[in-house]
Amino acid sequence: MTRLKVLVLGVLVTLFLSACEASVYSLPLPGGPDVGEDPMTVRVEFADVLDLVPQSTVKVNDVSVGKVSAIDLEGYQALVTLEIQRDVDLPGNAVAELRQTSLLGEKFVELSAPDEGAIESRLRDGAVIPIERAGRNPEVEEVLGALSLLLNGGGVAQLKTITQELNQALEGREDSARSVLRNLRTFTGQLDENKTDIVDAIESLNRLALAAEKQLPTIDKALDELPSALESIDRQRDDLVEMLAALDRLSSVAVDVITRSKGATITSLQRLDPVLTQLAASGDDFTNAFHVFLTYPFVDEVVGRDPQVARNLHMGDYTNLSITLDVDLTGIPTTIPTTLPTEACIPLSALPQDGPLPDTSKLCQDALDAINDCLEGLRRGDVAACVGLPGSVISVVCQQYPVPGLCGGSGDPTVPLPTPTVPSLPVPSIPTITVPGLPLPGLPRPGAYPADAPPDRGRGPTMGELAEVYDPALVSLLVPAMVTR
Repeated sequence: MTRLKVLVLGVLVTLFLSACEASVYSLPLPGGPDVGEDPMTVRVEFADVLDLVPQSTVKVNDVSVGKVSAIDLEGYQALVTLEIQRDVDLPGNAVAELRQTSLLGEKFVELSAPDEGAIESRLRDGAVIPIERAGRNPEVEEVLGALSLLLNGGGVAQLKTITQELNQALEGREDSARSVLRNLRTFTGQLDENKTDIVDAIESLNRLALAAEKQLPTIDKALDELPSALESIDRQRDDLVEMLAALDRLSSVAVDVITRSKGATITSLQRLDPVLTQLAASGDDFTNAFHVFLTYPFVDEVVGRDPQVARNLHMGDYTNLSITLDVDLTGIPTTIPTTLPTEACIPLSALPQDGPLPDTSKLCQDALDAINDCLEGLRRGDVAACVGLPGSVISVVCQQYPVPGLCGGSGDPTVPLPTPTVPSLPVPSIPTITVPGLPLPGLPRPGAYPADAPPDRGRGPTMGELAEVYDPALVSLLVPAMVTR
């Protein structure tokens, strides 16, 4: 009776489940992962799910965080729905991978952050991981099949031959092979370090190729004309070789000349530096002075900048001229010459007490020594060195040192001084120009005529009057339109 009840109950349960289209995969597994009361749903697109089944585990860093709730077919791809705990922290571009717990273990879905390029946004409820970020590990069957192919029809037999030949090739050359490997490692490391520069060089080469493609007609034309240019160079090869040899000899001579003249060149440049510095400091003043320098004294201000200004000018107008004379007086002697004449001289005792001093060229040595001692004492501030000298000597001394008490209270000498003779500079002779009908010589300025001058002398001389005194051609050249006949 008990067995019958159990059988009936089993039939009823089976009928109920079949009526509801239920599956054993929808039943919760004992000991499965806890996804909480409000799990987060994520869908993953796989190209092949192998033998993955619902209720499989979802792990993050080998920690169970969810389960597979459904596996559907969408086109030619499998769409796996995952339920995971809501507090799982993964980037929005997380990747999914089918893995296996052991060699013959169950399948599970591994979620992880990408190795590179993780974004800041987080994985949210309803997110879809595309097939580009989903994959799987190779199956045991695939590994065994590849191994069987290698062992049965692969290259295992050839590996022995390759190993033997490689050992024979490297025997005795281990150091060289090791050096090659080290150099290869260094080379690849440098390539990796300069990866950015290499990419830039390739991009620059690409731009150059594009530019060359745009200039392709010009390049074709140049290549067409290149043979004739090469023939011309070939005909002139001897001359080119001779020219290069001459250039070689010239370079040797030039190097020797430069080496020998190095010191003189540097000295010349150093001496030229102040000249160029002052020339640069002059600025525009130097260039602006040329229009006066090349036309002086007949500059624009004299002959007029235009005909109207020239008509208003009169002969006798002048150009302001400023001259700075730098005279070096360091060569004037401060003592009386001590060269004694060969003839009879005048001693100190014979010098007159008053009046001018006789010719110094006839003074004796004692008179010259007394005068020089007096001058030297006055330079030191010692007036006593001049006591006892004749008045004529004191007069000469006071011309250089007007010492109070010796030369008078006001500094004037107490005895008459001789009239100093100062050499005069030569004065250039200026010819006197006499114009007929003028009472004054030369060409005076306007308004300089006397009151009794003729009525027609209210302005300067005419061209005719100037032509009678100067060369007519010179007058016509220098003062056009300034006066009228």
